[in-house]
Amino acid sequence: MAEQQETELSFPAKYRLTGEMEGCTNEQKLELFERLLKTREFDARMRKLFRQGRFEGTFYSQIGQEACDVVIAYQLHQRDFVGPSHRDLGASTACHYWHPEFWVMNPSTSIVMNWVAATGAAFGYKMLKKDNVAVAFCGDGATAHGDFHEACNFAGVHRLPIVYVVQNNLWAESLPVALTTALTDLSRRADAYGFPGISIDGNDVVETWNLTREALKRARSGAGPTLIEMKTYRWHGHSDIDPADYRSDDEVAHWMERDPIPRYEQYLRELEVLSDDALAEVRTRIEAEIEEAVDFAENSPRPAPDGYLSHVYAEEYPGFDFGDRNPGDANG
Repeated sequence: MAEQQETELSFPAKYRLTGEMEGCTNEQKLELFERLLKTREFDARMRKLFRQGRFEGTFYSQIGQEACDVVIAYQLHQRDFVGPSHRDLGASTACHYWHPEFWVMNPSTSIVMNWVAATGAAFGYKMLKKDNVAVAFCGDGATAHGDFHEACNFAGVHRLPIVYVVQNNLWAESLPVALTTALTDLSRRADAYGFPGISIDGNDVVETWNLTREALKRARSGAGPTLIEMKTYRWHGHSDIDPADYRSDDEVAHWMERDPIPRYEQYLRELEVLSDDALAEVRTRIEAEIEEAVDFAENSPRPAPDGYLSHVYAEEYPGFDFGDRNPGDANG
């Protein structure tokens, strides 16, 4: 499970959360907390598994940024489209990790291509007159890629039902954001495409809930896209093979003080929504679920080579009724 300093970090009073979470019941507040904590604990476990050599490749930790994904993903409907990037474990665990039935695409290995896919899904929803929305995630560095601009431009022209989330964690791998753009607020990129952009504290669960809620309502109502820049920070390297020695210890410590999870935990305690007993129960349940998932994965057979050819195309979409329209016919 996660190291203690990663889950029980104290934080200064100046980062205390205040205000109401609009339209969020106490039960939902607790469910949201559990999903945030699950993402943190699962992420920490994946880092350990990688360092133990129990899976190949690398791992892109999201520790420190969980609220950016989990809060908006928790609010989505089952038939909404989720386009995560490589560092969006929270978007997947808050919904489901790559599953057609839940419309969560596999994280894109090409930077910001998930924005193109999500924009296409949003265009499909509009053509089919559905009230579904799409959500796409990326980091600050991805906003300098051409596909980012093409997707935003197309969504702006057609007023598509999509919410774009930029997680500005200050570093595009080892490149600081100041060397990728002259902008202070990346949300201003939306100005060029004719739809609203806002910059928020992505480590403030209350603010993130309220503003993503409004953006989703706006998209569902037919008013068009919103670009949300969430200012946040990754605690670890770009991936688990990156020591991140290009950052100062003071910078990392400053952002650890703004850890979204203990801030939200304290908020719930002040509301008398979360108790010690309830927290212990949540932790026990999460630990058991993660252990079961790890055991299942490690005891499952590896996919056969010809498995790469499966699930490339789909003739139907589970649980989604296209009615009399041909989804490939933009004029129908």
